[in-house]
Amino acid sequence: MKPNTHDLLARVAPFALYMAFVAVLEIPALVSGEPLSPSFVLALYPVKAALVAAALLTFRKFYTDLDWGSLRRPAPTTLSVCGGIAVFVLWINLDLPWAVQGELTSYDPTQAAPGWALALIIARVAGAVLVVPVMEELFWRSFLVRYLIDRDFMAVRAGTFTLFTFTATAVLFGLEHQLYLAGILAGLAYNAIYMKTGSLAQCVLSHAVTNGLLAAYVLATQYWRFW
Repeated sequence: MKPNTHDLLARVAPFALYMAFVAVLEIPALVSGEPLSPSFVLALYPVKAALVAAALLTFRKFYTDLDWGSLRRPAPTTLSVCGGIAVFVLWINLDLPWAVQGELTSYDPTQAAPGWALALIIARVAGAVLVVPVMEELFWRSFLVRYLIDRDFMAVRAGTFTLFTFTATAVLFGLEHQLYLAGILAGLAYNAIYMKTGSLAQCVLSHAVTNGLLAAYVLATQYWRFW
């Protein structure tokens, strides 16, 4: 069976929008060899986060598998939090030269015009903790993991994997990130949480914990390359 068009679009469109903004930053530099101005890069992130958030809100009624009530279950929620912490620890220790795609870029809001740094930090943290985990988990776990099993992906039970879908989606998830090895391990961790709990909300929670700790670490150390 073909998937419901709205269910598919609701999961793919926010992710595609996010990746389009990534392309806006990457393609001009690849073509001209000149990086975009830091002020433009800084200003683009709040726009990207806001538009992706708007897309998620627009399609919210189609996220029937985003089961927030499952977070009230202590055991799986503890697993998700611990998984998020473990991924964070791995992430900050895997910025090795051979584990990075290209030159690791950074998002340094202190380079902004006076008075704008705080607003950019708030936007970056909100995007990383509240928007990106929902957007990515809807695409990778809710959609792609199940779509690779059956085109009618909504008919596939949440948390269902084959060996191929478990490994392939983790690798693809990793390749989405500059720190590809850390990304692959994160993909494996979030897939394992999805398989163990059968809850997309638990994956979002784990992902948000990772990103929240990473944001706190970046702000405390000013090691902007992790942003």
